[in-house]
Order: sequence, then C-alpha cells, then structure tokens
Amino acid sequence: MAFPRKERPISDFVAARKVDEKISFVRNEHEVKGKIYKILENSVIVQISKQDADLIGAASNLTVVSHKNYSIID
Repeated sequence: MAFPRKERPISDFVAARKVDEKISFVRNEHEVKGKIYKILENSVIVQISKQDADLIGAASNLTVVSHKNYSIID
C-alpha cells in the first residue's frame, strides 16, 4: 500500500535554480565550486572537478548538496 505524496510549495530560492548554474559549498572544511547537474526536491546534484572530488573524498565527480548548504556564484 502506498501513501499519497503530500504536495508542498516550492521556495522561491529552489524555483529560481537552473541546470548548469554555478554554485559554491563547503565540504570537509574545503570550499568547492561546481555546476548544478540536476535539481531535486531537497537538494541538487552538482558536477565538480576530479581534483575537488579527491580533496573532499567523493567517490565520483557528482555529489549531492542540500539546498540549505550552497550559494550561487555570479
């Protein structure tokens, strides 16, 4: 038996995000820059450089970042 999904309003910040938009976030005390690969309900998947992935211990150059934990780069 499946429960129906509860519709929640999307914040203006999340609604304004675009694929390929550049963002910055901090992981393991390192500032990392990347671009949005996919937008999810509570987070984004971000494409980062291989060097940054190695630096923060990520398994690949794609990582998940909560909407609360990144800022937009102009």
